[in-house]
Amino acid sequence: YAWDANEEYLFKAMVAFAMRRYSSKSTTQISNVLLCNVTDRVSFWFVVTDSSKNVTTVPGSVVEAAIRMNRNRINSAFLLSDKTLQFLKITSTLSPPVEPSTPVWLIVFGVVLCLIVAGIVFLIVSGIQKHKKKNKESTERENLEEKVEVTVTLENGLPCEVLDLKAGHINGVFAADDERFTSL
Repeated sequence: YAWDANEEYLFKAMVAFAMRRYSSKSTTQISNVLLCNVTDRVSFWFVVTDSSKNVTTVPGSVVEAAIRMNRNRINSAFLLSDKTLQFLKITSTLSPPVEPSTPVWLIVFGVVLCLIVAGIVFLIVSGIQKHKKKNKESTERENLEEKVEVTVTLENGLPCEVLDLKAGHINGVFAADDERFTSL
């Protein structure tokens, strides 16, 4: 950034503009802004003198208030920001921190509530699925019992009959005892 006589003139003009804007009765001219100790790193201090009495300086609090009020115009003139154009002893005019439209506690509450509702829905759905699966298994078991037929299997090398679980198996030895008793 080249700081030359034109840049100094622009800075003086901006400070004079800020002083005029701050107090409407002021007739501050560019010649009333004095730059002192200008360095290569564009560091200097300045004084604003009173236009009616060219010898007296304007109080620092008035100059600070004028610059604070017009700081955005000064920054814009030099295409800088509060971070790049720094006035010592004058606080920066940073924008206030952005507040979200919804409070943070409400967002956290909503997330926790959603997790609880999702857990409840998961438990209900899994319970229904287990119940359906259990009913399906019991009906399949009943169907298998109906399909079981008498088959011959080999046990210890000897053929054996598998009992029909549904109809049962009648032992012929006790068949005669059933006829002995007469029904009433």
